Amino acid sequence: MGDAIYHFEQYELDTNRRRLSHDGQQIHIEPQVVDLLCHLVEHRDRVVPKDELLDTVWHGRTVSDAALATGLRTARLAIGDSGTRQRFIRTVHRRGYQFVARTTVASSAPPAVPAVSAAADADHEVIRFCRSADGTRIAYATTGEGPPLVKTANWLTHLDLDRTTPMWAHWFDGLTRNRQLIRYDERGCGLSEWTVPSFALDDLVDDLDSVVNAAGLDRFPLLGVSQGGAVAVAYAARHPERVSRLILTAAYARGRQIRAADDAERDAADVDLNIARAGWRSQDSSFLRFFAAQFLADATPAEWDAFAAYQRQTTSPSNGLRFLEEFVRIDVSGIAHQVACPTLIIHARDDARVPVAQALELATLIPDSRLVLLESRNHLFTAADPAWPTFLSHLYNFLAE
Repeated sequence: MGDAIYHFEQYELDTNRRRLSHDGQQIHIEPQVVDLLCHLVEHRDRVVPKDELLDTVWHGRTVSDAALATGLRTARLAIGDSGTRQRFIRTVHRRGYQFVARTTVASSAPPAVPAVSAAADADHEVIRFCRSADGTRIAYATTGEGPPLVKTANWLTHLDLDRTTPMWAHWFDGLTRNRQLIRYDERGCGLSEWTVPSFALDDLVDDLDSVVNAAGLDRFPLLGVSQGGAVAVAYAARHPERVSRLILTAAYARGRQIRAADDAERDAADVDLNIARAGWRSQDSSFLRFFAAQFLADATPAEWDAFAAYQRQTTSPSNGLRFLEEFVRIDVSGIAHQVACPTLIIHARDDARVPVAQALELATLIPDSRLVLLESRNHLFTAADPAWPTFLSHLYNFLAE
């Protein structure tokens, strides 16, 4: 492999230093993915057969086609591409793959490191990868500077897209005020591995543990949003020595099927799940809009449609179904009393996705907890929601105590 520095759009690929950068900031990806990207860029004048990539990147080892597909998907995501867009890496049916972006070659001498202002450095984000207990690849990101704040993963995230997605962008601006935010994509979605054997609660807790270990954290405050709240509760209960403070918002202790108290509630839970199954299988736009409205009750139809489009990018329809089926059965009510740290529970009074009764249950179960109810109908607070700045104020006052 020759030594050169390749430039395409805002990206720089240094084959000598095995480094991919975007606007001067390094993008951390697995070595095999770097090898794959380097080989495609170096041989961009032709279509590279699948067998050649397998032989070059995996050095003749026997691996499945799924390993190559995963490597290609990760490479594409690292450079802002996808199997649908194919702006950089094009799939040539029955022949292989070709790097098609306009590329220039620079000197192989190490480039000068540009000066970065303190403000820019504070906004610096790095995406890395680690392995969970069962070997699943988990993508995590660190953003900003200061004491850590860990946010558990929740469904419908994508590290590479969230900071420019209206649904999430304001969260990261708000959560990185004089803090370093550590977040990650749940197994099965975003930049984390999509083909996984299990989505059980224990797996999700293991994913969180692998991220905080990889990030080198000892003791830290933990934020859980939506079903990520159950993961946060389980982790805090099992690792009291590591969680200093716990913040839960839009969270619940028991999924809808578990908390159903009678036949009518069980029937309603089953109907809701069956509608979701049909919607995710068909990717019907009317269902996806209905689903978006449960998360963002006060958003506009255009914002619901944007959220529906975002859903399609975060995970596969089959994984969407697996998430839904797992989350309706989640239950941390039996271990919530083991949470030993101070806990702040914030919930919208008229949450359209998770009823406020779930916040009351969490506050009852967790010994050292306090409950704040905000006037909102949104499951996820939007930037325009009057409750959003109030949420941030409560969160930062709680962390400063």
